[in-house]
Amino acid sequence: MLWQRGISRSRGGEIRVRLSDHERELLRFIAAELRGDLEDDPAAADLHRLFPPAYPDDVEDEAEYRDLMRGELVDGRVAALATLERTAANERLDEDELQTWMRALNDLRLVLGTRLDVQEDTLLHGLDERDPRAPELAL
Repeated sequence: MLWQRGISRSRGGEIRVRLSDHERELLRFIAAELRGDLEDDPAAADLHRLFPPAYPDDVEDEAEYRDLMRGELVDGRVAALATLERTAANERLDEDELQTWMRALNDLRLVLGTRLDVQEDTLLHGLDERDPRAPELAL
């Protein structure tokens, strides 16, 4: 059987993580970077997609919601990113760790997409290696 890279579930239900050392280090690095950004300034413009408005048509209700929930929402994202950092070297994940990885990776995807101004057609025709953003877009 060929060694397959990525994350997969075995027939017995075990969750296996088969990533290179470089991929694992990259996950740790970008998770730590975003965690630091969230801890420093969760209201930064490039993090706005992590906190979509709950009440887009009501400014007062939205402000009240943010006052009540912002800390809890930030803490949850920070904890998920810390788990990704802590478990990036693991060969196996339990179900809770897998769910946490999925949340953390989605947050990373949203923030990287915002920072790189990724649009629906950005990679429609493949990645242009001459694009100065090519390494980040490849990520």
